Amino acid sequence: MSDQARYTVGKGTLLLIEGDITRDDADAIVNAANSALAGGGGVDGAIHRAAGPMLPAACRAIIAEIGRLPAGGAVITPGFDLPARHIIHTVGPIWHGGNSGEPEKLRSAYTQSLARAVENSLSSISFPAVSTGVYGFPVEKAAPIALKAMAEALTAGSIREVRVYLHGKHAFDLWRLAADALFGEITR
Repeated sequence: MSDQARYTVGKGTLLLIEGDITRDDADAIVNAANSALAGGGGVDGAIHRAAGPMLPAACRAIIAEIGRLPAGGAVITPGFDLPARHIIHTVGPIWHGGNSGEPEKLRSAYTQSLARAVENSLSSISFPAVSTGVYGFPVEKAAPIALKAMAEALTAGSIREVRVYLHGKHAFDLWRLAADALFGEITR
């Protein structure tokens, strides 16, 4: 069984889960996308594969309308073949040492994703650990940024539940430490 940690934040719930985001049934899952929304490796590729053949056309239509999606931006598509009804695509920053606006762009990736959920009257949203894979953002720096953005949405009451899917026990443990520091003991 995978690890889980549950926190009460405002009137909402934050869950950390070691597992596969493509199996999640939240109103929306977040895709850690590239700026072309073209699919790729990691969670992006897994979401594209699981969503099925209609997702690429939906992504191409968005790019044709807006151009490339900048780091920190977020757009929404249907979930197609996923259990989740929607996919919110966000582009996290590539880590260049932290002095090139990476923390602000990462925060924006989370806040813009949450804003797309609120705009579409969604109450539950699931995130991967945006930018902490191939983009190289250090997990111990990314987790507090992400968790604070999530806590603001949960406290505002616009989102009922936020889930964070983490790949591997090490990532889960680092996020749990950050969440414990921000929210106190986990609730069961």
